[in-house]
This record gives sequence, structure tokens and C-alpha cells, in this order.
Amino acid sequence: MSITPESVKDLLNSEDFGERIRGLNQLRQIEPETAFVMIQPMITDDNTRVRYAAVSQLDTLGTTNKEAALKMLRDRLFNDPEADVQAAAADAIGGLKLVEAFEDLANVYHDTSEWLVQFSIIAALGELGDPRGFALLEEALHSDNNLLQTAAIGSMGELGDTRAIPLLTAFADHEDWQIRYRLVQALGRLGGAEAKTVITKLVNDRSQQVAQEAKNNL
Repeated sequence: MSITPESVKDLLNSEDFGERIRGLNQLRQIEPETAFVMIQPMITDDNTRVRYAAVSQLDTLGTTNKEAALKMLRDRLFNDPEADVQAAAADAIGGLKLVEAFEDLANVYHDTSEWLVQFSIIAALGELGDPRGFALLEEALHSDNNLLQTAAIGSMGELGDTRAIPLLTAFADHEDWQIRYRLVQALGRLGGAEAKTVITKLVNDRSQQVAQEAKNNL
């Protein structure tokens, strides 16, 4: 049976949340402008998994109407009761490079106690590419959560601000090899003599993965 807007609409209107999720997955095979219209009611569905699946698709479907996507993502970022959905909204904001939402991301980062939401916001700042994100990334570097630190290091590399290099070099001896691995990647993106010195040192890292990534970035 072929997938059509009508057949997908029937799934999206089902009382079975599993059918609604199946309909959301099938939206990927529908013309984007039509799919974007169809997905909008699902953003505020009663079921958390349905909302998550819908919000997660906005990073692609939202390109058809970024203004409308921004409005929906802001609403979910601030108002959804589930951290997973808020995190998905932050991810989509980054993916769509909606720099208009930078202050929203910064405010939620400081107001939430959910590390998953904070992690997604820090990761999104790299994709967003807004230079205002530097200060927030620097703040996250000093977090006591290794996952937040890892995300901040990666986003520093994506942001491309060379002021990050002296901040990042302090992580060259960090006990977590995943942080050192992400550090190599970030320094490789940032470039310059100071970054190269640290990468050269990490060629001899005790972790094979880190050592190989250092070689790849020289």
C-alpha cells in the first residue's frame, strides 16, 4: 500500500499512540511543505513519545517555514512538561540555526535543573553559530558534569572562536578519555600553533582512540 497524505493523516488521527508515531515516521516520505502542515497538531499531542517524535522532525521540516517552526519550538522549550521534548526542541533550534532563539536557550539553561536539557542546549550552541554563545559555553566548561563539559568542548570547536584555545588546553590531562577525544577534535577545528602543540602531545595519549584522533588532526 502506497503512502499518501491521506493514509498518513488517518494514522496521525488514530487513538493509538503507536499508530500516531508510525504516521510521524511516514511523514518523512511526504512532500515537506505538506508534511510540515500535518505535523503541527502533533507537537502538542497528549503522549510524550508522540510529541518527542514530532519535535525531533522539525529540524528538517522546519526549513519550509522557519518563523512558524520557531514559534512551536519556543513553546515546547519553555512549556513542555517533559525534559526529553524540551531537549528535542533545543536540538531542532540548533539544527535550524534559529539565532533568534539564543536568549531563550540561555534562559532555559540557567532556569532548568534537567541536565539533559542543559546538554542539548550546549550542543545546540555549536550548530547555532552565534558568537554570543561563547560565554555560556565557557560556563559549561566549568560544570561538574562531564557530559556537559564534553558538549561544551565540541561546541567551542564548532563555534570557531580562537579565544577558546587557552580554555580548552586545560582538559588535555583530563581523566575521561572521551573529553580528551572531543578536545582533539575541537582543537583541530580551531587550528593554530597552540592547538597544534596540545594535539601533538595527545598523539602519545594512553587511549588508543585519542592518540589516533590526534594523528588524524595533525
